[in-house]
Amino acid sequence: MGWFDSLLGADGRKFIKRKDSDAGEAGRALEELRSSLYNELRTSEGAKRQQQRFCGPVAAMSFNFVVSVGIILTNKLVMGKVGFNFPIFLTLIHYSIAWMLLAFFKALSLLPVSPPSKTTPFSSLFSLGAIMAFASGLANTSLKYNSVGFYQMAKIAVTPTIVLAEFVLFRKTISFKKVLALAVVSAGVAVATITDLEFNVFGACIAIAWIIPSAINKILWSNLQQQANWTALALMWKTTPITIFFLVALMPWLDPPGVLLFKWDLNNSTAVLISALLGFLLQWSGALALGATSATSHVVLGQFKTCVILVGGYLLLDSDPGFISFCGAVAALGGMSIYTSLNLKETNESSSKHLPMQNPLPKSKTSENVSEDSTATNTTNVA
Repeated sequence: MGWFDSLLGADGRKFIKRKDSDAGEAGRALEELRSSLYNELRTSEGAKRQQQRFCGPVAAMSFNFVVSVGIILTNKLVMGKVGFNFPIFLTLIHYSIAWMLLAFFKALSLLPVSPPSKTTPFSSLFSLGAIMAFASGLANTSLKYNSVGFYQMAKIAVTPTIVLAEFVLFRKTISFKKVLALAVVSAGVAVATITDLEFNVFGACIAIAWIIPSAINKILWSNLQQQANWTALALMWKTTPITIFFLVALMPWLDPPGVLLFKWDLNNSTAVLISALLGFLLQWSGALALGATSATSHVVLGQFKTCVILVGGYLLLDSDPGFISFCGAVAALGGMSIYTSLNLKETNESSSKHLPMQNPLPKSKTSENVSEDSTATNTTNVA
């Protein structure tokens, strides 16, 4: 190596050492970045920050809106044209596919870490899983036995139930302006869907029984994510097996016999599978929306969906819901706009209140030395 060193000279050797040092610093910086990202994703607080960063309220609610419209059309196809008249078993398939996908994410280490068990008692997770089985299963059963209009009318009752339950459980109140906006929304949806109120006694009982589990389900999903640092996927992973257990228990009571006699050909199986995949996306997007907003806002989003479909059909597809229904939908959309603007205003006000006071940064030794040197220079120039 002596002849090589002589060819390079002293400057060449210094240059190579400097390059090696730079490469070492770059490698250390990359390793620090990797470790910080790993720590960010492998802690419940870090995973929660990442969810809030990449999926804010607008993104979460838009995601939920698109998936909801897709699954409504798919479920109508499955329970109508395909003839799969087993709503509880269809819900069971949804959650079973969701749990298998979550297990796949878990195997690939893509599932966010759950908060420590001591922060959330098992009773809370068990209650959420059980209530979710009743909320989802009874919703599909109500949709089978009632018309879409009566289903939406029952959904209106969820809004005051959530407001009352949050006040009783958490002493949470809403402003009078929001109450008026929600009243306008509920009245508008009622008028928009009043022409499609076909139901029977059994369907009405199912719809009434669905209201309370639906309200509590939304409250628990929102509260656990916002207060206990749960992410949507981590909470789904913990509660889905409990939901599956209760859905199996509900099947003999609410589903008609003959599920094994259903014709499982390629077309029917594909339709059910697509419905199940959309069911997973619906559960995930709904959890994201509840974590980013509130239970009441999520209900308003569902009513917004109904009105958009009605108005869109009138404007784009030449459907004729009737002048009264159209006016009700427009009034409901106006109430939703006011409610959303009030929410945004309160969010901005609370964010400005919680902003920390900016303290002056302490001067570093280098800046102090520079300041002293500049002062000395200025003094010399003046002299």
